[in-house]
Amino acid sequence: MARRSALPPVHDVAVLRARLDRAREAAAGTGLVITPGSDLRYLIGQPGGSLERLTTLVIPADGAPALVVPKLEAPGYDDLSLAELGVDIVTWVDGVDPYNLVAERLSGAERVAVSDFTPALHVFGFRDALPKAEQVLAGPIVRELRMRKDAAEIEALRKAGAAIDRVHARVGEWLRPGRTEAEVGSDIAAAIVEEGHTEADFVIVGSGPNGASPHHALSDRVIEAGDVVVVDIGGPVAEGYNSDSTRTYAVGTPRDADVAATYAVLQEAQQAAVDAVRPGATAESIDAAARDVITAAGFGDYFIHRTGHGIGLDVHEEPYIVAGNELTLEPGMAFSVEPGIYQAGRWGARIEDIVVVTADGVESMNNQPHDLVVLT
Repeated sequence: MARRSALPPVHDVAVLRARLDRAREAAAGTGLVITPGSDLRYLIGQPGGSLERLTTLVIPADGAPALVVPKLEAPGYDDLSLAELGVDIVTWVDGVDPYNLVAERLSGAERVAVSDFTPALHVFGFRDALPKAEQVLAGPIVRELRMRKDAAEIEALRKAGAAIDRVHARVGEWLRPGRTEAEVGSDIAAAIVEEGHTEADFVIVGSGPNGASPHHALSDRVIEAGDVVVVDIGGPVAEGYNSDSTRTYAVGTPRDADVAATYAVLQEAQQAAVDAVRPGATAESIDAAARDVITAAGFGDYFIHRTGHGIGLDVHEEPYIVAGNELTLEPGMAFSVEPGIYQAGRWGARIEDIVVVTADGVESMNNQPHDLVVLT
């Protein structure tokens, strides 16, 4: 049967209607086909879900949008104000070709933009039903809307940031010698929910040499006295917006003599990047602000990823804070600032905050201290 998110729908009709209107304007004559996921949630208030049966929002260049949905799944959308949004609901039953229903709504379209993460099963169905239409990705269109968060979205990010801060403030309850990363991670995942998230989306506990792998998750490695431990955690709150924050801990006095000096470089780099955030700055300039500090200290080869990623309904979305991205930052853009230094086989460290560009600078969604947290 269908898989649908348990996240509650967004009910602000005025906000959603404005988003639909802006999506049509941004598409500039291109038909949009938005399948289940965060883009659908952004536009109608619910992410939907499906397996082999097609569910999709169709936004033609002219005419009313339509939600094409299997009839057996239609009751799951009863809590949406589709009529008030001006969205028709078109149901279909097994044996009917749903792709032709989409094609009818996009009759004459020369160009159709399809959600980036649409399953190939449906992409090929659209191609067969719309053989004369050029098909492109919808991501470049929708991301122009989603990159600029409104006041309610920023408030949801504040809520998420405060919730994950409360978890980091409790890490000392669980992180100690003799426990495995997996055991600590299980306790942290439970606390993520306890402190206000709907679920734990990810938990990284990278101890000792595992901390030098940025996307290490959890393992059965037993944490030892003297370990440096990277804890990167996050998840969504009820509004659907995500937290993502990293702090670095030491279990007692670090065994490696270079930890304090190296970590001080990282702390300086992260603060330099946050301080550089303002309207008019470019995404790549924020990356450079952090990278220049780390490189000048001789650790450039140990900073092996971009400085940040956008965040909102997805943990990773536009804008990406990376060299070569000349995007000019604007108020409402939200992203992580998370430089790291990773010494393979030894230890690693990362500091991560979510920030939002304001009218005259920057606001951090995370307010836990940036110092190396030494647990005794």
